[in-house]
Amino acid sequence: MNGDRSTEGALVAEGEYKGSSAEELAAKKRGDRIAAGVDQSVLFPRRGSVLMTAGRLVLTDWGGSGDLTLRPGQVVGVERKFTDLYGRFVGGLLDSGKPLILETTAAGKIYLLVNHKTFMETTDNKKWEKLINQWRAGGR
Repeated sequence: MNGDRSTEGALVAEGEYKGSSAEELAAKKRGDRIAAGVDQSVLFPRRGSVLMTAGRLVLTDWGGSGDLTLRPGQVVGVERKFTDLYGRFVGGLLDSGKPLILETTAAGKIYLLVNHKTFMETTDNKKWEKLINQWRAGGR
């Protein structure tokens, strides 16, 4: 999309994301991780809307080049789990605190918090994991 916010088909789902590449998370310092104990947002410098149509998954304002637009074949893996880069004690103890991790051919591995609520440290990641897996299956 990069600048062109037109969609390919009707909007299937939308939300707000906080995101980070795996490389950005790996580069965070100890102080950042301690601060994330109060607010996870510290680890996720990218913010915008996530828009899903039948043919595209768009993360608006992903980086200096604008939106990150993914097609179903470009998302080669989807999981929702704690990792060494984003662990249980940063993301809370609740199942809803697990990051949504997309393995992409276009941008590598990216971590997302969709519709993150700071006070409760909850997200809609479980719902989005299901939506993205259905979207990928329909685009093959």
